[in-house]
Amino acid sequence: MTYTGEKDYRHDQRESLGILLANLGTPDAPTSSAVRRYLAEFLWDPRVVETPRPIWWLILHGIILRFRPRRSAHAYSQVWTEQGSPLLVNGQQLQQKLQRDLEKILPGPVNVQLGMRYGSPSIASAMESLRQAGCRRLLILPMYPQYSATTTASIFDAVWDVLKRWRWVPEVRSINCYHDDPAYIAALAASISEHWANNPRGERLLFSFHGIPKRYILNGDPYFCHCQKTARLVAEKLQLRPGEWSLSFQSRVGREEWLRPYTDHQVMAFGDEGLKTLDVVCPGFASDCLETLEEIAMQNHEFFRAHGGEQLRYIPALNARDDHAQALCDLVVRHACGWPETVTSPDPAAYADTRERALKMGAER
Repeated sequence: MTYTGEKDYRHDQRESLGILLANLGTPDAPTSSAVRRYLAEFLWDPRVVETPRPIWWLILHGIILRFRPRRSAHAYSQVWTEQGSPLLVNGQQLQQKLQRDLEKILPGPVNVQLGMRYGSPSIASAMESLRQAGCRRLLILPMYPQYSATTTASIFDAVWDVLKRWRWVPEVRSINCYHDDPAYIAALAASISEHWANNPRGERLLFSFHGIPKRYILNGDPYFCHCQKTARLVAEKLQLRPGEWSLSFQSRVGREEWLRPYTDHQVMAFGDEGLKTLDVVCPGFASDCLETLEEIAMQNHEFFRAHGGEQLRYIPALNARDDHAQALCDLVVRHACGWPETVTSPDPAAYADTRERALKMGAER
């Protein structure tokens, strides 16, 4: 194994606090080839698909990657913007706001980098930028409010795969979840209230979370409970009565049972019951993406209409809202508490003195 980081070290390099803002990822373009590369990386992650590797390799390469990329590329083309992938564009805007807010609060230097678990910019490239900026303390912030091994833990795996190659590993802390954080709940409630202030309110509010196989929950994943608590807290914040809101799980694939109720089944049932207007919010997605803009706002809207409904209105994710950035800023400050950058501003003269002493003892830089 080749270790990195030792040759370009300088004794007067300013240390900094590094924040890794990590999300799932996106293809580089809405094309079959780009989507195939993305899906090959995403679906090969053993955290995502817990199937024996030899069997899964045959299924993935023999079936899925032969047919799914073309269908998914068409779906991505439906939501792609002039700036690129919505998930990436929103992530970059949120990164910039978080950098700005933290610089106002913290006395010491801080560097926020965006990294994707699959695709670009990669977690490895984001961490290399942090390393070159003198990151001696690293806080990992996965953009998954509700913890799951399929998402949050996979981010941690990728981070440590990178750190295994660093000669000088920084202090590391991580934020496992923030599904019940008051500021996050308040931001969600505010976004829903603002939507209702600008649009006719639906007869029911549906909280739709990304699904995972039921087997994962039975094996100890806390995701289901985290989703339930998020929805309950937001409903309480909005003072909704029990019959005014529901919860469901979307994006299932394969024949295995996933978390229920399924969003598409729930949407169709609402139409069959005579519901005419339905609002849907997806609190598990920090940023709008294919699963919110195409699956919910387009596909499920059509399902609802096909079963007698008239209007399904999707309430956008928090994206780069100011209150979202502030909630994440508060999380960072709390979890980084006690580290030097949260306490005092560094003295540049101290770094110069350190380098001078090191040079006198034979150091090269």
